[in-house]
Amino acid sequence: MRWALVKVCVAVTTMVVVAFAVPLGLVIKEMARDRAFSNAEREAAAVAPALSITTDRDQLERVVASAGSDEGMAVHIPAADGAKAVDIGRQRAAGNDIATTRKLGRASTTEVPGGSALLQPVALSSGEIAVVEVYVPESEVSNGVGTAWAVLAAVGVALIIGSVAVADRLGVRMVQPAQRLVESAHELGEGKLGARVPEEGPNELRLAAVAFNSMADQVVQLLANERELAADLSHRLRTPLTVLRLNTASLGDGPAAEQTRAAVAQLEREVDTIIRTAREAKPQTAAIGVGAGCDASEVVRERMDFWSALAEDEGRKVRVAGVDGPVRIPVARADLVAALDALLGNVFRHTPEGTAFAVDVHNGEDAVIVLVSDAGRGIADPEAAMARGRGSGSDGSTGLGLDIVRRLAESTGGDVRIGSSVLGGTEVRIWIQLDGREPLRRGHRGRTVRGRRRGAGVG
Repeated sequence: MRWALVKVCVAVTTMVVVAFAVPLGLVIKEMARDRAFSNAEREAAAVAPALSITTDRDQLERVVASAGSDEGMAVHIPAADGAKAVDIGRQRAAGNDIATTRKLGRASTTEVPGGSALLQPVALSSGEIAVVEVYVPESEVSNGVGTAWAVLAAVGVALIIGSVAVADRLGVRMVQPAQRLVESAHELGEGKLGARVPEEGPNELRLAAVAFNSMADQVVQLLANERELAADLSHRLRTPLTVLRLNTASLGDGPAAEQTRAAVAQLEREVDTIIRTAREAKPQTAAIGVGAGCDASEVVRERMDFWSALAEDEGRKVRVAGVDGPVRIPVARADLVAALDALLGNVFRHTPEGTAFAVDVHNGEDAVIVLVSDAGRGIADPEAAMARGRGSGSDGSTGLGLDIVRRLAESTGGDVRIGSSVLGGTEVRIWIQLDGREPLRRGHRGRTVRGRRRGAGVG
């Protein structure tokens, strides 16, 4: 906007300067020409009285010399009464032009080498017409014109520069409030809920600032209400969880009892985490720092120990691969635990008892792939399943499980794909990007990791 105003002002001022300066320059040139020929007419008029009295050559030469124009003036007297024609001074005009002036009896100008010549007819006492020729050089005709044009050009440039300065100041006054509005919008989008815009500047931008500040206040209020609602709903779960925890104490010993107590304890921790997060005054927008994250192999082993006991009760075959060594990923431990539990819980919820499943971890140079596959019936429409994972839950599914997995992968620059597994059922691939680099080149069935094919991918 600022440069647009400057360009418009430069264009308008330039047109105004040209509209006035060009005609004025032509007028100045014409005035200089008129001045030069007026001087020539005065010089010719100074000789006319002497011509009306005498035609003696010596006397006329003295008159021409006293006029100070002996180099630029000539007198042409025609022959009369047996006397010869007299020509005093240097003739520059053509004879035809002199004869025409004598015949017409009025002054005229003609072009000559180096300038112009004024031809002034003068009546003699004998009744003949003499012609006084005054030479007007080109330098005298254009005397002062160049200087005047230079002054006009300087004034025009000064006007343009002044208009640019004024337009720039006006542009700054309009652009600065708009820039502050853009910066505040970016800050609000990044989670800085305290971003506000000064309500100043032109009326339109001031109204926009008022609207933005009102919107930001409403966003803060809505987020506060959402946090309070989430904390309240989570807090209501404490009572039934307390009852469950007390009841598990009466289950005695055994694998099933220990698993139940562990599940209740984990559920209590998750509820506490939800309540603490909901009570946060500011949203958590910072990324995980260098050195943070978790060991994916350790988390997978821990969660598979938990789910393997349930799999054994239902007669499911379980396979785990790629967890022999440490695999560091830039993901919080709690987030990876939640994602694995969501996918493995889906396997137990949506496949019949006895269905085998597997978890594979593939460690690459710039990415880690976690594959959760089963031997169930598969998913007929993977895209619809991912749509439910984005919050449009249907068919008895809230969609929160896949949404947790998707947000975990996308927080690292990766993604999630659903396809067919080598076991014959569904395969969910979690692509976790390392160090925020660009994802690796991906094929349809396999994935390029460390320069060779690793495992079965998802199309």
